[in-house]
Amino acid sequence: MIPQLVTYRHRRSDGRWLRLYVPVLPVALLLSPLLLLAVLVGLVACVVFRVSPVGALRGTGQLLWALPGTRFEIGDGRTAVLVSVR
Repeated sequence: MIPQLVTYRHRRSDGRWLRLYVPVLPVALLLSPLLLLAVLVGLVACVVFRVSPVGALRGTGQLLWALPGTRFEIGDGRTAVLVSVR
């Protein structure tokens, strides 16, 4: 299943939380021209470094498939960041 929603939470220095909900599909549609450019650059990199493009594409797909349910938490002093992928 492709991730559908990314939740970004950031604790400000005053202790309040800033929470942002980012839907993945609309953002991917807006960034699709850049995605096409990234795929072309990736194919050139595969040729330069002699990596199988099919294997690289399969590995990228497996990484995206594993993202739902992932949480990234970073805390430093009074500042904290939490990114949750659903």
